[in-house]
Amino acid sequence: MKTTLQPDENGFYGEFGGAFVPEMLYPNVLELQQNYLQIIETEDFQKEFKLLLKDYVGRPTPLYFSKNLSEQFQAQIYLKREDLNHTGAHKINNAIGQVLLAKRLNKKRIIAETGAGQHGVATATACALLGLDCTIYMGEIDIERQKPNVERMRLLGAKIQPATSGSKTLKDATNEAIRAWINDPVGTHYIIGSVVGPHPYPDLVAQFQSVISQEIKIQLKEKTGDENPDYVIACLGGGSNAIGAFYHFIDNGKTQLIAVEAGGLGVYSGKTAATIALGKKGIIHGSKTYLIQTDDGQIVEPHSISAGLDYPGIGPIHSYLHDTKKAEVVSITDEEAMQAAYDLSRREGIIPAIESAHALAYLHKMKLKTTDVVVVNLSGRGDKDLATLQNYRTDEK
Repeated sequence: MKTTLQPDENGFYGEFGGAFVPEMLYPNVLELQQNYLQIIETEDFQKEFKLLLKDYVGRPTPLYFSKNLSEQFQAQIYLKREDLNHTGAHKINNAIGQVLLAKRLNKKRIIAETGAGQHGVATATACALLGLDCTIYMGEIDIERQKPNVERMRLLGAKIQPATSGSKTLKDATNEAIRAWINDPVGTHYIIGSVVGPHPYPDLVAQFQSVISQEIKIQLKEKTGDENPDYVIACLGGGSNAIGAFYHFIDNGKTQLIAVEAGGLGVYSGKTAATIALGKKGIIHGSKTYLIQTDDGQIVEPHSISAGLDYPGIGPIHSYLHDTKKAEVVSITDEEAMQAAYDLSRREGIIPAIESAHALAYLHKMKLKTTDVVVVNLSGRGDKDLATLQNYRTDEK
C-alpha cells in the first residue's frame, strides 16, 4: 500500500494534525501509532483486506461515463460509483480495514460515531461479519433524519447510543464516542469514520480509502488512454471520500482537485458548515486543523441539510492541501445540492446521497472545455435521504 501523502513522525501534515488527547487515551493512541503500519502492510493483512473488498464489498466500483451529464456540461463527465459498494457508500472500505486491524490488536469491542449513518452501517456490517461487539454513537437529530440507516444498524446487531448534548449531530456523537473510549481504553477500538482525530487516524483512514483513486487511475487509463483526469471533485465534511478520491492524484502536475464543502443556507448566513471559508486554526477531536469557532475559541454549531457534512471542522490532511494549494476548496448551498440530487435522479436514474450531490452541484459553476475529463466521486446513494428529498419538494410547494 504505497503512500503519496505521509505525515511526519508526530503525525503532522505541515502544521496540521498531531495527537492532542487526554492522558487516559494516550496508551491507546500510542499503541495504534506503533503498530498500525506494521500490521496493515503485512502480506497476510493485505490479502484478507483485498479479498473482502473484492468478494464482500464488491470492488472495484465502476467508473461510469455519464453521457447525459457530459452533454449537459459539454465535457467528459465520469462518476466513480462508490454508491454501489455493499452498504451504499465508501465508508465500508475503512470499516473493513479497521475491524481487521482491531482483531489483530486483540480488541473485543468496537465503537464508532456517525452522522449520515453510512459509517455506522458500515461499522455494524463489518462487526457482524467478523464477530465483534458494536456500539454506534449518533446525534439525536441525525437519528431522526436518518431513520433507515438507524434501523439497518440495529438489524445488524449494533447498539445505538444517542448524543443528546450540543447540536445533537456529528460533532456531539464524536464527543460521546471519545468519552466511551476513555472509559474502556483496553478492550475497545474506536473506529473513526473520516480523516479526522489524533494521529494515526487521518493516515489510517486515508490509506484504506485510497483504493478509490487507485481504481480511478486504472479505469480511466482503460477508457481514455490517460490515467490522470483534468479534475477530481468530491464533497468535503471530515474528508474521507475526498482524500480517497484525491490520494493518488496529488502532485501529478495535471489533475485539479476540488473539495466541495456544505455552504448550508449561505456561507455568511450563520447556518453553514463551510469550514475553509470561515474557519480558523484550532484543535478539535485530537488534531490541529481548521474549524469554525468564535474569537475566543468556542466551536460554532455547523449546519448542513446533509448529515454527513454537518461538522465544524475538516481533516488535517485537507487543511494542509488547502494551505499548500494542492486542492481547491469551494462551497455549495443546501438548495444547490438538493437541485443537483434531483437532476441526477432524473437525468441518469441514479439517486445520490445529499452529501455527494454537493460535488455534483459544483459542475454548474465550472467553465469546462469539451476535452476536459472530470471525475465526480459519487460517495453514497440516496436511499437514506429519501425523507429529506421528499420534504424538500413538499416545502417548495
